[in-house]
Formats: sequence, C-alpha cells, structure tokens
Amino acid sequence: MTAGALQRAIRRAGQRAAAVERCGMCAGPVGPEHRHVWDEQDGELMCACTPCALLFEREAAAGGRYQLVPTQRMRLTGLSTDGLGVPVGLVFFVKQQDGRVLAHYPSPLGTTESEIDADAWRAVEARSPVLAELAPRVEAFLIWTGTPRGGGQQWLVPVDDCFRLVALIRRHWTGMSGGSEVWREIAGFFDDLGRRHGGPSGND
Repeated sequence: MTAGALQRAIRRAGQRAAAVERCGMCAGPVGPEHRHVWDEQDGELMCACTPCALLFEREAAAGGRYQLVPTQRMRLTGLSTDGLGVPVGLVFFVKQQDGRVLAHYPSPLGTTESEIDADAWRAVEARSPVLAELAPRVEAFLIWTGTPRGGGQQWLVPVDDCFRLVALIRRHWTGMSGGSEVWREIAGFFDDLGRRHGGPSGND
C-alpha cells in the first residue's frame, strides 16, 4: 500500500462520510456497519453491501483483485516492539503482498510512510504469533503510545479502522500540536474499540 494509495483511500473515506454511502460493486445503499473491499488494481477501499461482501468471503473469489477487509479486532498486551523504532504517538503497520511491512504515521496532512527493517519485524512476529498471521493489505497492527495521563494500547484491526482514525485526526487537528480536541477524539476512538471488542488478549 503506497503513500499515494493510502492518501486517496483516506480522502475518499472522508468524502463518503459526507454523502449517502453506496456499494462500490452494485451502487446500492449501504448501512453504517457495512464491510469494505480492498481493490488491489486501483489501490483503494470500496464500500460493500452485505450480498456483495458475501461474494468475497472465499480468498480466491476475485482472482486476486479484491480482498474483503476482515472484521477481527484484538487488543494485544505485553508485546515488545523494540527494533521497530516506534515514536511517541500513533503508528500502524501494514504488511504488503511481497512481505515488506510499511509503517504509517498519521498526521493532519494524512500519513508519513516508512519501510520497516525485515529482521526487526520478524523478531516482533516471533514474540506474537497473531502478528505472524497479519493479512496483507487489509489488516493492521495499530499502536498508540498514549499521553502522559494514560493510553498506551496495541491492537490488531481491519485497515479501514486506521483510515477512519487518520480522517478523524485530519478533521480535528488544530495548531502545531493538534490541540486538546484531537487528543480527546483519539482517546475516544480507542475507548470505543475497547468497549465494543473486549478486553486485552495476551500474546502467548
């Protein structure tokens, strides 16, 4: 997932939020809890109604062009990320089809992207079998290092969650440091993840 593709996906996600959302396959309306499909050819996410999403439940259903974004969300605990160079703030990692892993750092302008050292990523995978099974393109390892008053969370999430988080940051960021509102929104995003998708899971 290149930086350009990610920026386009984030921009389209924001545009869709302001309009009636429709299925990218059949153009029918979709509900607020609809699924998404990653279009490998165009490098973007598409909304999918329930009947269309069901078409892509099987891995080979679209000949490799479309991937259904999964719904699994899992909070991880006690996982050391030494070697990944995670700074204070937010970052999410997305595995590519060729095995490379790209780190995306959200900002008010979108994201900054960098490639992770392959040996460093393999060392983290060895400490967490869950990450070793990370689905290319459509799942992400999301880290929030928190604030002086709290935070510090690690999640396995669908990649569309990360797009929503980036869009939230762009919408609420003010000034040089973001302002208090954007940090409240980020904390609320993670609080909602915790409420809706259970408590921490270990990495054994």
